[in-house]
Amino acid sequence: MVDLGGKTAIVTGAARRIGAAVARALAGRGVHVVAHYRASSSDAEEMVAELSALGVRSVAVAADFRTSGAAEMVFEEALRLTGKIDLLVNSASIFDEVSMAETTERQLHDNLQINAVVPFLLSRLLGSHIRARAAAGEEARGAIVNFLDSRITDYDRRHLPYAVSKRALHTISQMTALELAPSVRVNAVAPGLILPPSGEGPEYLERLKSTNPLHSYGTLQQITESVLFLLSNEFVTGQTLFVDGGRHLKGSVYGS
Repeated sequence: MVDLGGKTAIVTGAARRIGAAVARALAGRGVHVVAHYRASSSDAEEMVAELSALGVRSVAVAADFRTSGAAEMVFEEALRLTGKIDLLVNSASIFDEVSMAETTERQLHDNLQINAVVPFLLSRLLGSHIRARAAAGEEARGAIVNFLDSRITDYDRRHLPYAVSKRALHTISQMTALELAPSVRVNAVAPGLILPPSGEGPEYLERLKSTNPLHSYGTLQQITESVLFLLSNEFVTGQTLFVDGGRHLKGSVYGS
């Protein structure tokens, strides 16, 4: 397992929820963190202060990934502030609850852009950056973790644009694992029941825990441990790690 200490990571959507947990876990391993956020500036500032107190360098970069050129801007700003990037965790996501009949063209575009296109662009940028460093004589290796969803094996009729975009990211994860090898490894984590949606409490998880074979729900620590494993293990690429209590094994039309 490679030592992550001293490496630099971009974590998108790092101000809140799973992205914030990943940023903290990386900093705990001595990783310098570029924390991307869209609008949660106060959360991002608190995150940067918290991570800096752990002895790593941490900076926040704001960007709305719905706008053209935002992915490139985040990567260039991260490079300007830190000098190099080794790791990328694509956590930023939107989750529109709309059916096929209700889905607008804008919702479809936005979900694909944020949940699939931006991770693709950032992955390609990291690949070019790592290869340029290697060409200059540096022993550079990179690693990427994309966040999927355990329901990519289902048909989620309540969140159609989201479901389409996460399936696209699953394919992108496999393609980039091949295209960026051997200098960059690409893997994915597909969480199940971990956090309740905004506006819901713990009872949401209790109510739905019987939907997976383990009749349980997971924790943020179980997610971050999975991310750290995939970033550290130098002989794993192109994999999707389902952290979902076995939910993906059941298959269903979700929301029917």
